[in-house]
Amino acid sequence: MADLARLQGRTFLVIGRAGMDLYADPPGTRIEEATRFTTALGGSSANIAVALTRQDCRAALLTCVSDDAVGRFCLAQLDAYGIDRTHVRAVAGEPRNSLAVVETRVQDCQSVIYRNNAADFAMTVQDVEAVEYSAFSALITTGTVLAAEPSRSAAFRAFDLARAAGLPLIFDVDYRPYSWPSAAVASEVYSRAGAVCDIIVGNDVEFGFMAGRSDLGLDKARSLIADGAQIVVYKMGEKGAVTITREAEFSTGIYPTQALKPTGAGDSFLGSFIAGLGQGLPVRDAVLRGSAAAAMVVARVGCAPAMPTHAELDAFLGQHPGPTA
Repeated sequence: MADLARLQGRTFLVIGRAGMDLYADPPGTRIEEATRFTTALGGSSANIAVALTRQDCRAALLTCVSDDAVGRFCLAQLDAYGIDRTHVRAVAGEPRNSLAVVETRVQDCQSVIYRNNAADFAMTVQDVEAVEYSAFSALITTGTVLAAEPSRSAAFRAFDLARAAGLPLIFDVDYRPYSWPSAAVASEVYSRAGAVCDIIVGNDVEFGFMAGRSDLGLDKARSLIADGAQIVVYKMGEKGAVTITREAEFSTGIYPTQALKPTGAGDSFLGSFIAGLGQGLPVRDAVLRGSAAAAMVVARVGCAPAMPTHAELDAFLGQHPGPTA
């Protein structure tokens, strides 16, 4: 069991994809009716890294990008956000970066994801073995990393190396069915990952999937604590979240907001929650910071550009003393 006090070093290694997001512009426009788009850094792991840096943490990304203009766009964006890309490798040939075409709409929001021959799945064991894990406070990964080889084996090798260096392992379930060869493979791999991680965050659908039945998701979350995890956050959308630790279980609500779109909330929550733990906050307070950050992001255009700064999040919390139940 890793010592979560190490999180207070506030220097995080995030494994997983960086991509390009194309937003139909102006906000409210349907993709099929759009004549122009705005660009932004995308990909759940890159978004989490941005959320961390905006909360005054340091973040490095471990992944692969395509050796083309879109890959170079991602590298330039990582630089702009102050994310260390020492361990981001460009791969030549046919692999292509993840691309998302997205709408800024609350109702019937369409998000079209292109993940054919995704460059981030080209990450190898050699890539992860080149990292000095002792330089980091924790390893963060999303479930998408595990969806294909060689990325899957590389990620599990990174888990082993990080664990040997004493790092807490943080797992955002992030289940995307289109990335997996089958639901059975995904369930088995997720169970293997959940068994070795210290902090696990997912939504009710994702935990239900891991349990094999939608009505058993919360039981699955609780079982992960019994199996060795230290913190599990079971998110339920507008119903808030249930957080489970070895000492207690508690529920929290959401912060009211005027949402523009549903995307980005999960990445914002994870980054700000972990940053809160890195500040030494009690778990409940860290969860509330994550929930507030999620409320802020869905009220803004984009995902990475919408991540609040530490000062902005403090100001929001000062104006909203408590979430709704």
